[in-house]
Amino acid sequence: MAKLLILVLVVVGLMGPGWSAETGRKAPWRIHTLFSVECQNYFDWQTVGLMHSFRKARQPGPITRLLSCTEEEKKNYRGMGLAPTLEVPSMSRHPRTGDWYPAINKPAGVVHWLKHSKDADNVDWVVILDADMIIRGPIIPWELGAEKGKPVAAYYGYLIGCDNALAKLHTKHPELCDKVGGLLAMHIDDLRALAPLWLSKTEEVREDRAHWSTNLTGDIYGKGWISEMYGYSFGAAEVGLQHKINDNLMIYPGYIPREGVEPILLHYGLPFSVGNWSFSKLDHHEDDIVYDCGRLFPEPPFPREVHLMESDPNKRRALFLSIECIHTLNEGLLLQHKANGCSKPTWSKYLSFLRSKTFAELTRPKLLTPATIQTEKESIQAVPKQFIAEPGRQYPKIHTIFSTECITYFDWQTVGLVHSFHLSGQPGNITRLLSCSDEDLKQYTGHDLAPTHYVPSMSKHPLTGDWYPAINKPAAVLHWLNHANIDAEFIVILDADMILRGPITPWEFNAERGRPVSTPYEYLIGCDNELAKLHTRHPDACDKVGGVIIMHIDDLRNFALLWLHKTEEVRADKAHYAKNITGDIYESGWISEMYGYSFGAAELKLRHLITREILIYPGYIPEPGVKYRVFHYGLEFRVGNWSFDKANYRDVEMVNRCWAKFPDPPDPSTLDHTNEDVLQRDLLSIECIKTLNEALRLHHEKRNCLDPSTLSTSRPNTAKEIAMSRKFGSFDEINAARSNHLPNNNSHGLSKPAVIDRMFSSFRFWLVALWAFAGFGFLAVMFVVFSSRKKRTRGKNYRNKRRSSHT
Repeated sequence: MAKLLILVLVVVGLMGPGWSAETGRKAPWRIHTLFSVECQNYFDWQTVGLMHSFRKARQPGPITRLLSCTEEEKKNYRGMGLAPTLEVPSMSRHPRTGDWYPAINKPAGVVHWLKHSKDADNVDWVVILDADMIIRGPIIPWELGAEKGKPVAAYYGYLIGCDNALAKLHTKHPELCDKVGGLLAMHIDDLRALAPLWLSKTEEVREDRAHWSTNLTGDIYGKGWISEMYGYSFGAAEVGLQHKINDNLMIYPGYIPREGVEPILLHYGLPFSVGNWSFSKLDHHEDDIVYDCGRLFPEPPFPREVHLMESDPNKRRALFLSIECIHTLNEGLLLQHKANGCSKPTWSKYLSFLRSKTFAELTRPKLLTPATIQTEKESIQAVPKQFIAEPGRQYPKIHTIFSTECITYFDWQTVGLVHSFHLSGQPGNITRLLSCSDEDLKQYTGHDLAPTHYVPSMSKHPLTGDWYPAINKPAAVLHWLNHANIDAEFIVILDADMILRGPITPWEFNAERGRPVSTPYEYLIGCDNELAKLHTRHPDACDKVGGVIIMHIDDLRNFALLWLHKTEEVRADKAHYAKNITGDIYESGWISEMYGYSFGAAELKLRHLITREILIYPGYIPEPGVKYRVFHYGLEFRVGNWSFDKANYRDVEMVNRCWAKFPDPPDPSTLDHTNEDVLQRDLLSIECIKTLNEALRLHHEKRNCLDPSTLSTSRPNTAKEIAMSRKFGSFDEINAARSNHLPNNNSHGLSKPAVIDRMFSSFRFWLVALWAFAGFGFLAVMFVVFSSRKKRTRGKNYRNKRRSSHT
């Protein structure tokens, strides 16, 4: 009897969850998988596919379908037996507001499961999927790196509301807002804390119709359809969950997987095609294919045909993923038809294939690879907290460059950047790439602000006439490469509106030839959609980067021309300027140069090491322990009632007007010390503006501006000061005497002197105009006088001639 019991236990063990059988280990924690659907044919065939793949992939633990139905819908519903099911009261029509929004059933279903299912009391980890998914391999939360307080999730880059006013409106912790969704793997305690907020934040965002626009939400329809996704992200931010974001675990069929990555989840939410065959789930919205015996989705090409379609191994892998998705769906339908009591289908070549060893091999459970489980934070290159130079080691030469134009707006930025460059300890030299027209260059007075390489301006395109100053950046880099003697091995490319806080070196950030380093620009959503497919042969290699670039000189020489050409190409593609395609809130192609960079790099398959530890925008909360090397003050930032926005100083003379400076920020001693994150944010903001003002002060001293304290007491000195200011291009004696009395708590503090400047300039203009008018008047009078005298002389001579003839 004892032997029989042991035999039974062995057999049960072999028949148990695939994870234990496959690995020979007992799962140390309990897992439960959830997905949410409604009582519709559309969700029924998706349920069949997901359930079949769940079994095929040997996902450990039970699975529950959260089925949201009205009582009326349940009367005619045929699919109760398709999956283990928990019935959930439908919230498609909101009971309070009457709003029709079926997506809210997902968080509502999870809340209901936590309250009413015994399974929720007997689990450690929960995996939450969407119905339109195919599982390719076991999803084990702890193997993916999930921890309590740190769930694992897939990346949803289009949730741009995490980076703008939307997050600030809907969560107290916008800095914790993660752009995630699709696949969620989290501890049950985290889910219990999150679920009620997931639901309430979904309701909150859904009711916020004033902020549904595409530029705020990324929703291409502008109808609030992705409110549930924001509900999740904002709810998670509220409870302090910090996700381990993985962009490798899940892939959309039709997308090309990264080298070395084996996705374990297919999300067929978008249309995809293989050759002339295509599939879109929306074409089957009312399809009762689950209950129509023998009918399957149109069969995709066979593997042998796919081999002949594509020679590139990565693109071929993408095609195989696409056909695997549909084959798995069709296999699930066949088995479901059999369970429904349908008769055996007629033999066909396709049915024979679905029973073949080739198909079994194609769809066998996939195991995680090291590249697959690499999270975004790990793939975003980790930077050593402290770099210590090795004595005697030979380090490569570095050259830093930045691009500007012949306008005062870039002059004060140049003063700030060059000053910070010398303070930072950045190795090598720095060069300003100055793009000017011949006419601008004649009037320009800022030649000595930085070591400069002069570049013909392309602000107005010489061929198309398009006005686009941003194109000067790639054009200037190309000109510099072709006309300057460069002995550096690595080039660091910055923007003018930056302040260096420390050295940026290739050896510290692991830049190599063929592997540049850059910082994330996640709003470049065109890397994830048709824009990349239109403008590069390798959309899978499109990196959303910019700001700071560390690149080997050989890579830059190969790449610079493509950067320029792709910028021109994207700029000319006006049909794809829309916000939902580019992320450009102005829909005017202003970020074409950024896409030119990303698409040009993709063409050469230059994949970047992306790090968040080089650059920070003042006003953003810093990561603890990170020593940022660059301030990028491209956005407005505030400290209490004080604020700064560089756009307010576009036309304000800061360099040639003695002692001009920006409004002083608050004293650090006055800051609130109760919140450490906010305190560190404000200290960095203050540091940025203080560095700018110190740079301006030293610049004015270098220009021999007189001590401002003497101006109010010494009239002769003031006269000299005015003369000196005129020498350097400033004619405003009022500003010269009062520039040290600017307001200290408002970023618009310079607006009044600027108005005085304009008034005084207007007075000079009219004075000159009056003199010119008087001069023209005098010439006109003289012309009339001489004309009349000439006429009279001519008449007199004519009369004399007549008299002579008569005589």
